[in-house]
Amino acid sequence: MSCPRNGARGCGGCNALSPRDGCLYARDPRAAGQEDWQGQQQQQRPEQHSDAFVMIAPNPTRRDQLQKIANKELEDLAKWKEQRRPGVLNLAPQKLGGKTSEAEVRRKQQLDHMQSKYRQKLKREEDERIRREAEEADILKMKAIQREKAYKLEEKQRQQEWQRRHMFDEDHFLRNAEFLNRMDSSPSDRRSYQTDYRSLESASWARNHTYRELQRQEENRKLQEMKEQQRRKAELLELKQRQEEKMRLRKHQNEQQRVNNAFLDRLQSNSQPGGIYQSGCLGNMGFTADSWEYDYFQ
Repeated sequence: MSCPRNGARGCGGCNALSPRDGCLYARDPRAAGQEDWQGQQQQQRPEQHSDAFVMIAPNPTRRDQLQKIANKELEDLAKWKEQRRPGVLNLAPQKLGGKTSEAEVRRKQQLDHMQSKYRQKLKREEDERIRREAEEADILKMKAIQREKAYKLEEKQRQQEWQRRHMFDEDHFLRNAEFLNRMDSSPSDRRSYQTDYRSLESASWARNHTYRELQRQEENRKLQEMKEQQRRKAELLELKQRQEEKMRLRKHQNEQQRVNNAFLDRLQSNSQPGGIYQSGCLGNMGFTADSWEYDYFQ
């Protein structure tokens, strides 16, 4: 008897668990009876031998059962779809569309199409104006900042000048007091003191004068550098504004020339027989768009 798991023969119906017998699986006695019945049924089926394989006909009973189950499921699916099929919609007939006539709608559409380029032009000009205003506001802000810096520098210079004058006045007062005290001393030391004091006073004055001159020159140099820097910035800013104004003017002139040429072309086509304004929905418009264009660019 062969094993249904691995096909080993002589394993005692898979009751032996020894690897020596060729099968490692235990066999249930109830499953053994069912497998024997299936083996008998398989033996009863007709076999067709070929060169490389054996064809066994299917079990007709099992096949009929599966076919019945499949047919029942298909019928249930069809019933389920039939139950959930949407019903018929019954709507009252009504007239669709607006209250405006088709000719009026087409006339408005054509008019909007003709005026769309003017609206776009006005929008571009408005955007350009807003941009220029923003740039001018930034420029004014920068000028205010630089003006504040220059004011602070001048205030600092005035403070330093006041401090130098105050220190000079104190030193001058102390030296005068010391000189007067020495003048009140003995006459013998007066002449020698006068000579020494004059030499010391001239040397101190020279040092103070040189220091003040150097400080003044340094401050003037820094002030001139700041003024030169501000002047260069103002020149660059003015040059940029002039260039932008020229570009804007050139763009405006080109756009005006293009619009004028288009207007002249339309007038020429209108003067010719069979023009666009002689027939169609634009014949009764009275050239409202063209007259508005002409008045706008005058």
